[in-house]
Amino acid sequence: MSYPIRPMTESDWDAFCGIWEEAFSSQMAPENIERFRKLIELDRTLAAFDGDRMVGCTAIFSFEMTVPGGVRPVAGVTAVGVLPSHRRRGVLSALMKSQLTDLYERGEPVAALYASESSIYGRFGYGLAAEGRGVTIDSHHAAFGRHVLTDPALRLRVADPAEARPLLEKVFDKVRVTRPGMYGRSPGRWDDVLADEESAQRGMGPLRCVVVEDDTAPRGYALFRVKLSFDDHVIADSDLWLLDLFATDPAAYAATWRAVLDRDLVARVKAHSRPADDPIQHLLADQRRLKAVNMEDLWIRTADVRRALAARAYAAPVDVVIEVEDSVCPWNAGRWRLSADTSGAVCEPTVDPADVTLPVAALGEVYLGGRSLSPWKAIGAADEATTGALRALSTAMSWDVKPWAGLIF
Repeated sequence: MSYPIRPMTESDWDAFCGIWEEAFSSQMAPENIERFRKLIELDRTLAAFDGDRMVGCTAIFSFEMTVPGGVRPVAGVTAVGVLPSHRRRGVLSALMKSQLTDLYERGEPVAALYASESSIYGRFGYGLAAEGRGVTIDSHHAAFGRHVLTDPALRLRVADPAEARPLLEKVFDKVRVTRPGMYGRSPGRWDDVLADEESAQRGMGPLRCVVVEDDTAPRGYALFRVKLSFDDHVIADSDLWLLDLFATDPAAYAATWRAVLDRDLVARVKAHSRPADDPIQHLLADQRRLKAVNMEDLWIRTADVRRALAARAYAAPVDVVIEVEDSVCPWNAGRWRLSADTSGAVCEPTVDPADVTLPVAALGEVYLGGRSLSPWKAIGAADEATTGALRALSTAMSWDVKPWAGLIF
C-alpha cells in the first residue's frame, strides 16, 4: 500500500505532535510544544498520509556542525515516528528514503541523528560515529593532582542563567569549533537549554549557573541542577546534575570543574553525557573516584559520498579506491577514488579496481574521526583487496579529538 509523502504545513502541526507523543509514548507540556514549534522547519519536515490522516513523520534541523577540519552544513534528523497502527507497512522506509533523496538533491552530503532505538538506523546506512560517557564523581574525594594549571586572574561568579546567556554563548561558540560533532545553537536551541519550568526541572531543582571569567572575557561556565537530599535527614547526600560545562582554556576548564565539585551539600556530581576523552579524569588525583558508563552519541549518514569525503580534513595522506555498498541511496553505490592529504581531498568516481569494499554505514561511523574501520573487517563486512589499504584509510580518517555533540536534538 502506498502512503503519499509531502512536506508538512502549519495546519498539520497538531497531527504531527500527536504522532510524536504516540511514537514515544510521552506527553509534551504546553511550554515544550511551543519551544519545539520554534525549532521545527516546516519545509524540511516530511509527513506520510493514509488518506487524509498523518501516520508518520520525520524532520530536519539545519545545523552548522564541526567535522574534522572545519564547520560544515549538516542535516540533523529528528522527530522520526510512525503511528503504532501503521508499523511494519514500509512507512518509515519510505520517509527515510525520501529524506535522503531530498538531502542529495539539495547538495547536503551528511546527516546526523540521535537514535531512540539503535537497531533502526543501520538499515538506512547510518553508522554510530560518536560516543559519550555518563559520569559520576564522588565530590568528597575529588581533589586535583599537582599538575593542574591555575590562573590567578580567574574568578568565579554565580549567575542567573538567563541573564548570563550572552556570556555562555560566547564561550560555547569558541569551544564548539574544536570538537567534531558539536553543532551551533540557534536562539531557539538556547531557549531550550535554558528552560526552567517545572517540566524542565524534572524534580531536580532550578537551573543554576556559574561563570569563570577574568577582567576581559568569560572563559568557562557550567549549567546544573541540584537534587537536594539528606541521608537519615542528617547528612547531606545530594546529587548535582551537570548539564553543560565548557571552557576555552585548561586553567578555566579546571576552575569550572572545581566550582561544581566544591558545591556545598553535594555528595556526587553526575553528567548524563560527557566526551569520551573528557580531560576531567586526568585532573583528579584519584582517578578511581570517577565512574563512567559508555553512551551512544551521534549517528552519521553520508547522503552523498563524493561530497562528504571531499568536505572533511584528513590526518594522513591516502590514495585509495573505495567500493561503496549502498542499497538505500543508489547514487552512492560504486567505486570512488579518494585522494587526500593534510591540505585537502578529492573524491571522484572511478572504474579502477577497488582497494577496499565497505558498506556505507562504515563510512558514516568513521566520518567524524572517532572510530576505526577494523571491526568491519573483523566481522567480514569490509573487504580489503590491497593489503594495508583499510588501515591507511582508517588512519587518514582518524582525528585526535573524539567526536561528541552532547545535546540531543
